[in-house]
Amino acid sequence: MLTLTDDELRRAPGTLFDHEHQSQLTAVTTNGQPVVLALPLGGGPQLHAALLDLAATLYDRELISLGKAAEIAGLSYSEMIDELGRRDIATIRLAPGQLERELAAFGP
Repeated sequence: MLTLTDDELRRAPGTLFDHEHQSQLTAVTTNGQPVVLALPLGGGPQLHAALLDLAATLYDRELISLGKAAEIAGLSYSEMIDELGRRDIATIRLAPGQLERELAAFGP
């Protein structure tokens, strides 16, 4: 895996597309922390399935929003909700105690 700092990428953005690096994962770091992962993608029907899996996993781990997941998967917002439902991934997530507060607001 290739690692570039954000400064290196700013100075030479073509590095990500250089023939010698095209097939490598590339991590871009800021202050030593990874902030972007460039992943070479192939084509074909498996690409859509892989992007959908990635989007669902990142959403399930609460690393991206529902809107970003839909964008990655190439789906509409409602299609992404349906797909997450098929995968038993909750789209409504309440913080601890939030349900009780919501129900209490309706009274006894």
